[in-house]
Amino acid sequence: MYTQGVTSQDRWSVTVREWNRLSHFNNPFGFMGYDYREVVAALRHIPKPQEPMLVARGDGVGCVSCAVVGTAGILSGSGMGKEIDGHDYVFRMNGAITKGYEEDVGNKTSVYLHTAYSLTSALSYYKKHGLPRFARDEGIKYVMIPSGYRDFQWLQALFTGKLVSAGPFKHLRPTQYYTEKLDHKHFYLLHPDFLRYLRNRFLRSPGLNYEFWAVVKPTNGAVALFLALHTCDVVNAYGFITEDYQKYPHTYYKGTAQKMIFYFTHDFITEMNAWKNLHNARIINLYQRREP
Repeated sequence: MYTQGVTSQDRWSVTVREWNRLSHFNNPFGFMGYDYREVVAALRHIPKPQEPMLVARGDGVGCVSCAVVGTAGILSGSGMGKEIDGHDYVFRMNGAITKGYEEDVGNKTSVYLHTAYSLTSALSYYKKHGLPRFARDEGIKYVMIPSGYRDFQWLQALFTGKLVSAGPFKHLRPTQYYTEKLDHKHFYLLHPDFLRYLRNRFLRSPGLNYEFWAVVKPTNGAVALFLALHTCDVVNAYGFITEDYQKYPHTYYKGTAQKMIFYFTHDFITEMNAWKNLHNARIINLYQRREP
């Protein structure tokens, strides 16, 4: 279940000693090169969680089932929408388009993971694919992945209701991207230690041995899946890369058979092997096509 000390960053946790420790790690795994005053000023506004992020439905007892939905083309024509929406909670991330694709991916969003960049760029890019705005389901939880200094500039503006004052998102108003209810029950910021733990323990890419190691990091989908594993009792993954990924288009919302393009920032092969191993160990259930 959800462990606040591992996954959540809040206003009480950044002492000078903690700052000095995290300053030894590059982003998004620490605060190397950041301005102490600006980061702490942003964190001071983040609501401190008062309860577990997810709780059992109904009478509050029993298992919590979660679907984590990626955007891989394996979901195109899958007909898995009803099954996905049947879970207690549905995790989505990035360009989580549902309109027009409900039969394959469902339309329910309980937890939405994002960075400032993925939030702004996805909304701009995916409008042509039918994404008018991000999900604002009743009770939705927003989880931010602090991928860079710009995310703390974003947070500062978000919780003061102002425009971003500097950086790549200058003059944007973050409050326009969320539901109005941004309190301790609806907004979470992942701790850099959690991200570093995922990379080092589960997703240690061979790319970390090369000169570009500093930019290698888990995908937002990978972070979402492991967050679900830390907060849910049953986790089913849909739309994640599988060994037969070459059979499918890059995403479920593009009609053409555009193939996946691998960049060194994200190691999809390492992630694919991790999902396979977790599935074989019955820790998750990974959706895979069973072609006749």
